[in-house]
Amino acid sequence: MEGGGERAGGRKANQLRAYSCTRNPLERAHGSARWAQGDTVVLAAVYGPRPGTRKGENPEKASLEVVWKPKTGQIGRQEKEYEMTLKRTLQSICLLTVHPNTTTSIILQVMGDDGSLLPCAINASCAALVFAGIPMKHLAVAIGCGVLPDGSVILDTSKAEEQQLKSFAHLVFPNSSLSVDVKEPQQKDGQSERGLITSITHGVMSEDDYFNCIERGLAASARISDFMRTTLQKHTPEYL
Repeated sequence: MEGGGERAGGRKANQLRAYSCTRNPLERAHGSARWAQGDTVVLAAVYGPRPGTRKGENPEKASLEVVWKPKTGQIGRQEKEYEMTLKRTLQSICLLTVHPNTTTSIILQVMGDDGSLLPCAINASCAALVFAGIPMKHLAVAIGCGVLPDGSVILDTSKAEEQQLKSFAHLVFPNSSLSVDVKEPQQKDGQSERGLITSITHGVMSEDDYFNCIERGLAASARISDFMRTTLQKHTPEYL
């Protein structure tokens, strides 16, 4: 498609697919969430905190463990990179000093992959952490931005659209208007409060392309933030 035209399904360039969040679909997890963006669906389960940390982890802080389970096949290099990105992102938004010398596991099961898989998994993880009652500084909202050969930017790309991109960016913004811990004051740092939490880019992307992605992604993240806030207010009013 060209930048000014409609995408498959009639979407505009800035239009997101329908998204939904199901609270605690897994009974045995301490908290879980099923997050769907179109036909991309990720199930996130949180177990913990349980006593002890792994070797090499700081016992004076809580430790996070992220496990990625693909829909089919074995875990590969791409999935390992997803695990590392998720761990860094979630560590930056969780209050790791509240439960020192403990480990919390976040298990991601891919149920469907029709593009923008990593942003979907990040959104699912954040919701599951809240449903599990894990203390957090603030929520994070993830969005996928794709750059077409003509330089136009499209959001929340499908699998078919990703094959046409010259580059893409997965961006994670803070949703600091919702505090999800009542015992600790909200911690502030300049980067996470005002800018990006995580930025992953791939392909040939100019500086103008990158900042265009940030501008459009930030505007779209506000819509997901509103949806997430409404969902959490409905299910966890004690946090507000």
